[in-house]
Order: sequence, then structure tokens, then C-alpha cells
Amino acid sequence: MRLVAVTRRLLRQFARDRRTLALVFVAPVVVLSLLSLIFNSGDYHPRIAAVDLPAPFAAELTRNGATVRALAASEADAELRANRVDGVVELRGGRPAVRIEGSDPTVTRSVLFALQRAQAALMPFARATQPEISFLHGSPTMSAFDNFGPVLVGFLVFFFVFLISGISFVRERTTGTLDRMLATPLRRWEIVVGYAFGFAALVIVQSTIIALVSVYLLGMMLVGSFAYLLLITLLLAGAAMTVGMLLSAFARNEFQMIQFIPLIIVPQIFFSGLFNLETMKPWLRALGRAFPLTYGAHAMREVMIRGGGAREIAVDVVVLVGFSLLCLGLNVIALKKYRRI
Repeated sequence: MRLVAVTRRLLRQFARDRRTLALVFVAPVVVLSLLSLIFNSGDYHPRIAAVDLPAPFAAELTRNGATVRALAASEADAELRANRVDGVVELRGGRPAVRIEGSDPTVTRSVLFALQRAQAALMPFARATQPEISFLHGSPTMSAFDNFGPVLVGFLVFFFVFLISGISFVRERTTGTLDRMLATPLRRWEIVVGYAFGFAALVIVQSTIIALVSVYLLGMMLVGSFAYLLLITLLLAGAAMTVGMLLSAFARNEFQMIQFIPLIIVPQIFFSGLFNLETMKPWLRALGRAFPLTYGAHAMREVMIRGGGAREIAVDVVVLVGFSLLCLGLNVIALKKYRRI
């Protein structure tokens, strides 16, 4: 009977905790559904610029899944640098030559696969020569660590800052520190911004260490400026910090804060660059644009792999700054509603 009593008590506790029930039953279904949609999105169709390419060759590329555009050499090079095409194919002395954008090995493989299939269909011409391959970014020996490194850096920064800031803010409330601050003339926005500045000191040190270790100790590829990489890392950490502070308003303890991880952190991984967004359905791509990690990882790839500068990451910077300011404003409102300030 005592064993039954303990079991009933635990079940009643779970029944009253709707957040835990949602984590146990809803979160796995949501994550599995996202995985199903992403993995069943279909193959990537490379975008190829054809420069003075014979019509039969261009037709074979199209039949093998490529989207082919006939462009002049200067136009094709500009489109390749702007990442609006994945490769440029032309004939040099009767030999196929392809220049690949190269920042994504998955896209690189799709371009080479379409080219090889097109050559195989044009026998005996195709098998007589091997294509000449060159890269705008990256190289044939580009490792998976270099490719996914920007995503991993962004994810680690976002995850740990989100967790630390959220749990710390919850602890300030559960230990009564926040209540004592409310007895002072401080306003809500002053409390939120003050905590944000306090966390920012820790965030700056952590983000700097992660960026330095990634590039100079682990040897991760960095084509662009380290200053731009550090800027994006700090902005992404700032977004994670403000998200953690905001969600802490809806958590009664540290455990409930951790429960947000499957619903807030895990879905962002799928849209951060580990999977090609171009193969996803339009509504899935739109969903990915709502996550700060999408913009942070994109900006890091631009800087680390493509060597991009201020112009290439401007949109990502604006979105991350705007996201942080929005979360700070919402946190002020949440403090009024949930904490009776």
C-alpha cells in the first residue's frame, strides 16, 4: 500500500504539471515531425551557369536535375560570387571546366554529380576527358569540421548563454533577490537592462574564448576577418541571453527553465545550416527565418568560409540586434504580468 501511495503521489504531481506533460508527450512528436519534413524534403537541384556550352550538354545537365542558365563569362562569375549559382560550366579546348562556389560540400557534390551524369550520357565525348575543377571558396579537401564549424560555434554559444542567463534570472527570483530590488525606486526596464549588462560581461568573455579556441587552437577555417567573427558571436550570444531572460519569466524553477531546451534550442539546429534550406518546403524555410541561430550561423559561414565582410553580414547583424531589443522589451512586459512588479 505504501508503494502504491508513492506511485499515486508521483502521478498526481505529473498530472498537475502541464509543462512536464507537454515535454514528455508533445516535444518528441514535434521534433520527430520536423525531422521527417526535413529529411523528406527531396534532393538539392544545383544551379549552374552555362558559358558558351553546347546545347546537348546543357540539356543533359537539365535532365540530371540541374537548373541551367546560359550566361556570359562575366555575368556567370558575378552570379557565382553572389551565390546565385552553384557552379559555372564551360568548355576549354574541348575539355569541360567547372568552377564551383564550394562553401557547402553537399552542393558541391550535387554539381559534380550532374556534370558527371551529363558527360556519361554524351559518350564517347564525355569519357575522353576529365573535367577541370576549380573552387571559388573552400577546396576539394575541405573537411566536415570546416563546413559545419560555423554552425557548431553558433550553436554552442547560443545554447550555453541561453541556459546560464535563463537559470540565473530564475534563481534571482526564487531566492528573493528580485523582490528586494523591487523595494527600491528601480523601474522594470532598469532591472531588465541592468541584468542584461551584467550578463553581457560574462557573455563577452565566453564568446571571445570560444572564437579564439575555434580558429587558433582547433584550426577551424577562417577566410574573413576575425573581428567580424567575434562581432557575430557576441550578437548571437546577446540574442541567446535575451531569449533566456524572457523565457525565465514563464518558469517557476530551474528545472522548468531546462524544459524549454527541446522546444527552443533543438528546432533551431535543423535550420542553422546542418541541412540545406533550399530543399525544404517554403513554409519550413519561413519557420527557419524566425530563429536567431539561423542568422547567426549564416553570418558565420559568410565570414569563415566565404570571406564575407560588412555588406554580406549586414542583414544578419540587423536581425540579431533587433531580435535582442525585441526580447528585452517583451521581458519588461513579462515582468509586469507574471511577477507583479
